[in-house]
Amino acid sequence: MSKTLRILHLEDSAEDVERVKAELTRAGMKVVSAPVSSEEDFTSALRDFKPDVVLCDHAEAPFDARAALLAVQTHRPAAPMILFTSAIDEQTAVTTVRAGAEDIILKSNLGRLSSAIEAALAVRRRLRQLTPRQMEVLRLVAAGHTTREIARRLKLSAKTVESHRGEVMKRLGMHDVVALVRYAIRVGLVAPEM
Repeated sequence: MSKTLRILHLEDSAEDVERVKAELTRAGMKVVSAPVSSEEDFTSALRDFKPDVVLCDHAEAPFDARAALLAVQTHRPAAPMILFTSAIDEQTAVTTVRAGAEDIILKSNLGRLSSAIEAALAVRRRLRQLTPRQMEVLRLVAAGHTTREIARRLKLSAKTVESHRGEVMKRLGMHDVVALVRYAIRVGLVAPEM
């Protein structure tokens, strides 16, 4: 990885932030970190720091991982969120991953973090090619809305929505709506129906 990786840490342990930086540097990554410990700072950093990756300590966060994930999906949907925690119960792990967290790394298994980050970035790399409007169209298509419904919601013509959908499919390298829906669920843009 040749570019500098911008990591937002939702973490209240400066020691853990330094351990992460040291491990990723050892793995050959250039890293700049922004540690935060409050919901307000977290949301602000999503907009201003513009992280490539978000690491969230579920056990230490003043608000839970689901709330952090929702903020990431709202403000920085192309940035994967990885839970980086000391311990997590099975139910929380399952619901958080289903909601769109890319991975869960236990602090005792720090050596796995660099490969998890690389894999997470690879999955979301294509999202970075989309404009904010195209991202909106993708979310609405994946949520099951018709072209007319999307046009009405976004105050666009149906033809413009079709054009956006076509461009989204082209940029993501997908050829049908089913593939779009699967991808949107995979990256947490929409929740899977259970």
